[in-house]
Amino acid sequence: MQVSDKEQCSQELDLEEITRKISFLDKWRQIFSYHRLGANNTTLQNHEGNHITVDETGDGRGKPQPTGQGHLPSSSLCSIPKPSIISSKSGGFPISLAMAMKLRQSLFGNTIHVFSHDWKKAYFRFHDPFSDLAFTLEVGKGGARSIQMAVQGSIIKYLLFTRKGKDCNFQSLCAISKQEQEQALAAALASIVWAAGAAEKATVCLVTEDTYITSTPDYPGDDFTERLQLFELVEKEATEKFIYDHLQSFKGEGSHGVILFLYSLIFSRTFERLQKDLDASTTHLLQPSAGGFLCRQAILNMILTGRASPNVFNGYQEGKSQEILHGVLTRSDVGYLQWGKDASEDDRLAQVGSMLRTPKLPIWLCNINGNPSVLFSTNRQLLSDWKAERRFDLYLYRGRPPQQKPVHLTVDTHSHHWERNQHEDEHGPGRRFSPVEMAIRTKWREATVNWNGTIPFL
Repeated sequence: MQVSDKEQCSQELDLEEITRKISFLDKWRQIFSYHRLGANNTTLQNHEGNHITVDETGDGRGKPQPTGQGHLPSSSLCSIPKPSIISSKSGGFPISLAMAMKLRQSLFGNTIHVFSHDWKKAYFRFHDPFSDLAFTLEVGKGGARSIQMAVQGSIIKYLLFTRKGKDCNFQSLCAISKQEQEQALAAALASIVWAAGAAEKATVCLVTEDTYITSTPDYPGDDFTERLQLFELVEKEATEKFIYDHLQSFKGEGSHGVILFLYSLIFSRTFERLQKDLDASTTHLLQPSAGGFLCRQAILNMILTGRASPNVFNGYQEGKSQEILHGVLTRSDVGYLQWGKDASEDDRLAQVGSMLRTPKLPIWLCNINGNPSVLFSTNRQLLSDWKAERRFDLYLYRGRPPQQKPVHLTVDTHSHHWERNQHEDEHGPGRRFSPVEMAIRTKWREATVNWNGTIPFL
């Protein structure tokens, strides 16, 4: 028996080694995923205690350990590892069929559609700590990238202007550790869902072991939503701690982290508030595009302002059919700028209003020719002191793989016309302003932008 045990142990080790190697080969991972034989990347969690008294479980018991870290899928052919799973006895309440159908109706406008592959594999993962991009998220392709970049704005807000005891400078952003990255992500996600809950209550969605609803002809299951538990929290600090304790559910490979966050955002907002936020121009939150789904403006505004306003103008305006359209009602901490080469300046409904152009803090989510990026300044007083707006520095992060560090831009809002002409010729004959500069000019008209040695892009 002793020899037999050793042989069995040896065989098990050989199989584990083979499985480990195969898991790193994209083509084999695809095959295994198709036949549901892929390596199990599930993390079980045993977190006891009621969801409202989350502060009482401060020992962090059951906090899922990272799995699959350090390996980023290199192509869309990679399988999606199974999501991080918590115990069904964690204290939340299970999703019902009625809730799941309302959720899907709010997202897709029907109960049949499910998330595409690029959405399912999207999660929140930072670049390496102590690097030029330490404070930034790795951003994938597809519609989920808009949500990742919107959350990026809140991460920068926390690191620069919210956390205590740290200098507000660019160097401090690059010097953060892995623990500081996790704290920033938890703080950003918590602040967003808390604002969506009208600063009264937040709801966090997590995947559990059990399945609570089954597929029907009107609701085809996705093996993910049907296993949700919802956790309600009535304090912002408790929300941040709860998310931090379950951060693997948002940042782990295969966690479906972006979808979980979007679910949490919608449940925090509540279906009743959501319907009041929307108008005749936007009845649901996602729009189909090239086999996937893109975020409508209402999702981005819900992340930025806490309210799912479908439009970017201030207040309310009358549409082309005399319907009342809903815009942004208050200034938010993080703003929004947009510019597109096909956009018409005469379209008043498409012009970003002052509420979003002039946020409380100098951070902007940007939509430039359909590409999301984040623009920010480290000077908190930039938008409150007119002298600071004469000449100032901005940093641009666009989340695209070739970028090795944020782009440093110097903006001059009081340059003379001959300086503008010289700037236009700086990078070749007949050069016009880049889309990035055009987006900046929607906030500061006639501004000139010095790229400080970087070749203008986008």
